[in-house]
Amino acid sequence: MYKIVVTGGAGFIGSNLTEELLNRGHRVTVLDNFTTGKIENLLPLLEKYPESLTLQVGDIRSMDDCRKAVEGAEYVFHEAALGSVPRSIKYPVTSNEVNVTGFLHMLTASRDVGVKRFIYAASSSTYGDSPSLPKVEDVIGKPLSPYAITKYVNELYADVFAKTYGMECIGLRYFNVFGRRQDPNGTYAAVIPLFVKKLINHESPVINGDGEYSRDFTYIDNVIRMNLRAMETSNPEAVNQVYNTAYGERTTLNQLVGYLKEYLSEYDAAIADVEVLHGPNRTGDIPHSLASIDKAKNLLDYDPEYSMRDGLREAVKWYWENL
Repeated sequence: MYKIVVTGGAGFIGSNLTEELLNRGHRVTVLDNFTTGKIENLLPLLEKYPESLTLQVGDIRSMDDCRKAVEGAEYVFHEAALGSVPRSIKYPVTSNEVNVTGFLHMLTASRDVGVKRFIYAASSSTYGDSPSLPKVEDVIGKPLSPYAITKYVNELYADVFAKTYGMECIGLRYFNVFGRRQDPNGTYAAVIPLFVKKLINHESPVINGDGEYSRDFTYIDNVIRMNLRAMETSNPEAVNQVYNTAYGERTTLNQLVGYLKEYLSEYDAAIADVEVLHGPNRTGDIPHSLASIDKAKNLLDYDPEYSMRDGLREAVKWYWENL
C-alpha cells in the first residue's frame, strides 16, 4: 500500500485513476482546484474510502499547495492541466501558467521530498506537424498550438530532472481518451461526449471539416491500465521514457458518428435518423493521429483491453444512464 498523489484527481481521467488506486488499497491525496474537475466525481469515493482518500483543494500554480500535497508521497500521478487546443489558442498565457509552471512546481516539490516515481500526462499533440503514421515516440514535428508546446515542455523538464536530479519520470502521451465521466458540457467539451449529448437530444452534431480527419480514440480503462503499468514496472529500461498511450487503431470522425448513432439507436431508434452537419476545420488540429504502441508493449508489458468500438459501447451505455 502506497501513499499516492493524483493532481487533477477530480477530473475525467484523474477521478477514474483515483478510483482504481483506492480499489487496490492505496492511500490517495487528490489535489484539484475544480477549474475543470467536479466534486461529484469524488463524492462517492470520499464516502466509500473515508480513511484512504484525502481531498486537498488547491492549485498547482501555488508551490505551497504542491509541497503540502506531496508530503510523504511515494508516487505522483500528474493529471492536472488545462486541456483543449482551442482554449490554449484563446488563452495561451493561462495555459502556460497551468501546464508549464504548474508542472514545474509539482516536479520540483516531488524531487524535494524524494518521490519514488513521477508519472505525468503527456499528449499526442506533441507530434505536431509530423506527417508520419503511425506515430513513434522519437519522431515528432513542430507543435501546432500553445497547448502542444506546453505538453512538449513538460517532457523536456521531466527529462532534465531525471538526468540532473536522478528522478524517475514516465510520460504518457494520451491519444484522444474517452469514457465515463468525460464532461459533455462547456465550450471545450471533447468530441465524443459532445456528440453523444447532441444525439441523445436529437440535435445535429457538427463535424469540423469533411469528417475524414482521424484519431486514435482510446478508452479510459486502457489509459488506467497504462498508468498502473508505469507505476508498477521494475524494468530499469522502462523508466525515464515517454510512451504512446492508445489502442493503435485509427477512426475517422465520420466513422465515429456512425458508430455512435448505431449504439445509441439501441436505446432510442429515432437517433439513427438525426442529421449530421459539417463546419470548417478547426485551427491547430492535426489531420490524422495513429499511435504505435510497440514501445509500451515491449517495455511496460502494456496490453490494451478495450478496442475503440468496445470502449465506445461502454461509454454510450454510461452516458445513456447518466446524462
